[in-house]
Amino acid sequence: MLINYTDKELDLCARLMRAEALAEGDLGMLMVGNVIVNRAIANCLDFKNVRTITDVIYQKNQFSGINSSLFFKGSTTKEKDLAKRVLKGEYYHPATNALWFYSPTKGESCKSLWYNQRNSGRYKNHCFYAPDPGVCEQLY
Repeated sequence: MLINYTDKELDLCARLMRAEALAEGDLGMLMVGNVIVNRAIANCLDFKNVRTITDVIYQKNQFSGINSSLFFKGSTTKEKDLAKRVLKGEYYHPATNALWFYSPTKGESCKSLWYNQRNSGRYKNHCFYAPDPGVCEQLY
């Protein structure tokens, strides 16, 4: 297991993955899950002292998905299975070391930097951003 979590946190993680990336399919949801887990293990930058899945999901001004109707409905068995995969350490490029993501306006390219972090790649409509090696050693 990559990170300790409760059943409630498994459900929270699955619900946020769905709310942020349902339209991106399973792989897109897994990548959002990577960012959630990365924030819990990376004691650096904006994520110092954010150690649990609950802390990560409810950190102020971070995930717009917590305001989505998709977040308020309980997670399905399939969604929980996806969340378990990332919580146990499965990673998917370009989210492998990412701490941030956003969805650009339709037809817009990913910015090369976001929150002063480099673009690590794009998957469908999500651009992912990771700190340079050495900045957040827990991620590398």
